[in-house]
Parts: sequence; structure tokens; C-alpha cells
Amino acid sequence: MPTATSPRVERSGTPARSRLVSWLAVMSVTAGIFAVVTTEILPIGLLTPIGSTFTVSDGTAGLMMTMPGLLAAVSAPLVTAATARVDRRLMLAAFMALLALANLTAALAPAYWVILSSRVLVGVVIGGFWSISAGLAGRLVPAGSVPRATAVIFSAVPLGSVLGVPAGTFLGDIAGWRSAFLAMGLLTLGVLALLLAVVPPLPAYEATRLDVLGGMLRGVGTRFALLMTFLVVLAHFGTYTYVTPFLTDVTHAGSGLVTVYLLVYGAAGVAGNFAGGAVAARHPRAAFAAAASAIAAATLLLPTAGRSDLGAVAMLVVWGAAYGAVPVCSQTWFARAAPDSPEASSVLFTASFQATISVGALVGGVVVDRSSPSAVMTLGGATAALAVLVAWAHHARKGAWADPVRC
Repeated sequence: MPTATSPRVERSGTPARSRLVSWLAVMSVTAGIFAVVTTEILPIGLLTPIGSTFTVSDGTAGLMMTMPGLLAAVSAPLVTAATARVDRRLMLAAFMALLALANLTAALAPAYWVILSSRVLVGVVIGGFWSISAGLAGRLVPAGSVPRATAVIFSAVPLGSVLGVPAGTFLGDIAGWRSAFLAMGLLTLGVLALLLAVVPPLPAYEATRLDVLGGMLRGVGTRFALLMTFLVVLAHFGTYTYVTPFLTDVTHAGSGLVTVYLLVYGAAGVAGNFAGGAVAARHPRAAFAAAASAIAAATLLLPTAGRSDLGAVAMLVVWGAAYGAVPVCSQTWFARAAPDSPEASSVLFTASFQATISVGALVGGVVVDRSSPSAVMTLGGATAALAVLVAWAHHARKGAWADPVRC
């Protein structure tokens, strides 16, 4: 823990660094999250060709989304606690190296089980990298710049959709799905070099112990954050994992149009990230509830409106903007619930987020194999609507916030 005489130096690590170098460090962490997020959701745009290569159904191919989420949920607390005293810069670099290995393994996979094995590595990286990086803004930039730096870091989430998934889908269309994983492997190696070049040493200033995480779970604010995150992320990934089959089967969009639609979705997500971050800094509950409402409306209307190209695009814009705000809303709620334990808050945020991604992809896969992509959208919309009721319940019981996080 920092001493009374030097809290700022140990926690921020910024006193002797220029503004430019500090923001380059923020951008390198953002690039790292972009690589992680893009790798995680890359199979969404490639489900059909990968399934065709290995003769598996869309639901079985969806296991590529389920595996990383499960492993990330487990690795987030375990890996972070086990490496609590290791320099965080070294851990970020190690995770990037592991991610490069996972992508290159997938690109060369001779069988479907090899791809699933590579996704296990992706899960470990997600759990560790997210848990460390999600709360790093306060150690990279001065205190007054932390909210903006946090929004920049989390902009990597929608950027993974606006650039990563469409680009991967496009590359898969013209050069085969393996080329998309190969490109991600090379990109990840570049991010590794950037992290080592501009991120300063980040010695651990507090140990994230498992008993600390257990204590946080007793807090009402943390429990509400967990429930909100579970419902919204379940609704999103239970549906978005199978948006490509929906656009193909219901909207009757060709592969080229699917790429364009995913690009539009991601662009809306980038805007939603910054807008949601600005509101969540002051009103996390209202921002989270608004995002859940918009996701519910878009996915419930998509089976009808999505029969036309214009309707599908309109719903994807609403959906993308809403989901773009979700990660920063969730992280802000967790941080406000436990302002004295930023890394522990990030661990719980990561574990809950990733566990729910896994459950959502698995449940969506069961539904899509037994019914239709439209049924998946309807169930997802109903789940998102439940999150709005949870936010209302927190308001009704006059759920109090702790003081804003201080870095």
C-alpha cells in the first residue's frame, strides 16, 4: 500500500513523464485491449466458413465464443491474484505474447479441437489483461485526465467491432478465414513491441487477494453491478454472436453487405462509448439503464424490422450505440461500489463480463440450433429489459454511491 508521504508517485507512476509519453502509454494499452477484444469476437464474422471447414453447426462453432469467456472468468481472479506482486507492465507484455501464440495456432489449426484449444489461451489472456488494464488509467496519466483516459481505453471495445470484426470478415471472404487469425497474430506482436516501448514500469502497489474479492461481493452496490452486467451482457452476446446468421437468413444480406452492416454497428458503438462514458461518470445507473433499454428495443424489433436492409441497419445503429456504452458503464459502477480497490474492481468486472459472454454464446447457440436466429433476438431483448427493472430496483431502494474513484 502507498505510504502517507508518497501516494501519488507510487499509484500514478506519472510524475517524471511527459504528457505525450503518458498518452502514448494509454494508447498502447488501448491497442492491447483492441487486440484482445478483436481476437475474442473475431469468430462472430467467421462462424459459417469455419463451421463449413470442419463440418460443424453454427451452434457448435459458437463454442469458439464460449471457451474464452469461461476461461477468462476463472483466470481473472486467479491469475491476477497469483501475479499480484509482479510488475504490471511485464504481465501486459506476457499476455500479448500469449495472445499472438493463440492467434497463430488458430490460423494453422488442422482440426476444430485445435481452434478450441487456442481459444483456451485467449480466455487466459482476456482474464489477465482486462483485469490489469481496465483500471490502469490512474497510473498512466495525471488525476485530472483519468476519466478521459478511461474512455479512450474502453473505446477499444467498440473499435474491435468497427474495425476488427468487419476487417476480419472481409479478409476471410477474400483470402480465407485462416488469414484473419494470421493477421491478428502479426498485429498482436506489433502491440507487444509498442507496450514494451512506451509503458513505464508499473510495480504492484497493492495485492489483489481472493479474500478482498470475496469481501467486495458482500457490498450491495457490487451485487447490483454484477446482476446488471450479467443481464445486459447475456442479452448482447446471446444475440450478437449469431448476428451473421440472422443477417444472412432473415435480412438475406450477402457476405459483402454483412461486413458493411457490422462496420456500421461498430461505428455506432464508438460513438456510444464516449457518450456513455461521459454520462456514466456522473450517472452510472441512468446510463446503464438507458443502454439496456436501447438494446432491448433493438433486439426485440429486429426480427420484424430486420427483414429489410434499412430496418436492419437502423436497429444495428441503435444496438451498437447502446452496447458501446455498456463496458464503461459496468466498470464505472464496479469502481464506484469499491473506490478503494481499483484493480479488485476490475477483476470482478472482467470475471462477470467474461463469464456472461460465455453463457450468452452457449445459450444463444442452443436456441439458434433448435429454433431460429429471430428467436435468439427476441429472448435477448426480453433479458435486456429485465436489466432495466434491476436498475429501477437499485434506485427504489435508494442505492447509495461511494465517492468517485480517486487515483
